[in-house]
Amino acid sequence: MKRLMIAGTGSGCGKTTVVCALLQALVDRGMKTASFKCGPDYIDPMFHRKVIGADSYNLDSFFCDDNTLRYLLHRGAGEISVIEGVMGFYDGLNGKGSSFEVSEITDTPVVIVVNSRGMSESLGAVIKGFLSFIQPNNIVGFIFNRLAESRAEYVRKLCRELGTEYLGHFPSDEDFALESRHLGLVTAAEVSGLKDKMKKLSAAAEKYLRIDRLLELANSPELTFSEPEIKSVNKVRIGLSTDEAFCFFYPENGGMLERMGAEIVPFSPLRDEKLPEDIDGLILCGGYPELYGEKLSENSSMLSSVRTAVNNGLPCIAECGGFMYLHREFEGMDGKFYNGVGVIDGSAIKTPKLKNFGYSVLTASSDNLLCKKGECFPVHEFHYFDSKCCGDSFIATKPGKIGERKCVIASNSLWAGFPHMYFYASPQIAKNFLAACERFKENG
Repeated sequence: MKRLMIAGTGSGCGKTTVVCALLQALVDRGMKTASFKCGPDYIDPMFHRKVIGADSYNLDSFFCDDNTLRYLLHRGAGEISVIEGVMGFYDGLNGKGSSFEVSEITDTPVVIVVNSRGMSESLGAVIKGFLSFIQPNNIVGFIFNRLAESRAEYVRKLCRELGTEYLGHFPSDEDFALESRHLGLVTAAEVSGLKDKMKKLSAAAEKYLRIDRLLELANSPELTFSEPEIKSVNKVRIGLSTDEAFCFFYPENGGMLERMGAEIVPFSPLRDEKLPEDIDGLILCGGYPELYGEKLSENSSMLSSVRTAVNNGLPCIAECGGFMYLHREFEGMDGKFYNGVGVIDGSAIKTPKLKNFGYSVLTASSDNLLCKKGECFPVHEFHYFDSKCCGDSFIATKPGKIGERKCVIASNSLWAGFPHMYFYASPQIAKNFLAACERFKENG
């Protein structure tokens, strides 16, 4: 099984650019290519999907145990699987969730992308540091981003002297840059001329990267795992918000619900007049409602449809952007306030910095749609917005840190809050959600 991780020295080093370039080059070579992203990120996999024409999956060792992680990698693998790292290679939460940990669990060879701008001899210290910081490790070589062509031969020599491989470089070129905004990169759907940009990246990869050698280094042992038990339930229909404003949803979550018997019914809060007919449950996923406030608020028939359904007990999960949408009003990035659904009688407001960023563990304060009192599961948060109506149905704690906070509005039919969930971290919450949907179908 060929697999390779492209990790980096830190955020912003260019690993997404290198990964997309490599993926496009492999696709252009006619290889059945699969892609993955370490950690909980939604946006990078969107770019992967645009390139390979298929779902890209997350591999998160904070959310998942070792067996589940190996299973997910095997399940989504292609002829060649490319895994993009998260942050810097060794960065995680007390060692959990790092690219390093994922590479160890999955026995995957690693290539480190180095942002070379403004460095010369100091590149040697970076190379040596990453090779020796934790040993053993699976680092097989380096790619140097933003490296002047005139320095390439020197860096090749430096790699030889330090006992590692020079696997190519990328020059500084604005044509290769991917735009960013307050939650990282803009989404793939928003990049004008993305197809042409990817073709340029593919040509650059063929010119500047040692792709044949990367494929040789990608040879890896077969993964050993046992398939997680996913219990099925009766057929139910789940409405899923899917458009530019609501695009943060793990395909693994949808896949698990489908394996359990659910039919996923996509709809657009931006463009559709009302919720899909005959749905038994609703998922309002995260995204960028703050960028589409005017259009969302003008779609009054959809606001009314969602409000009526949720108030009538339709089982509903609303994460982050979906949670904001349920408010009476929410602030847009333009500073104006826009009408929301109104199930939550409050305002979602913009803040100057990230709120409650990172991993947490939620413990239920009472029985609710997804779990029983005292039960817990891991989540992730990444948002610049806040609310005075964040709820008190769960207690959130950050592993290794002192303190706790109340969050999430939850009842027997609603789970609404800023945290994002990953169903493979706790399949029981998916099962409980579908069971509630089934009861609604029978009695609603």
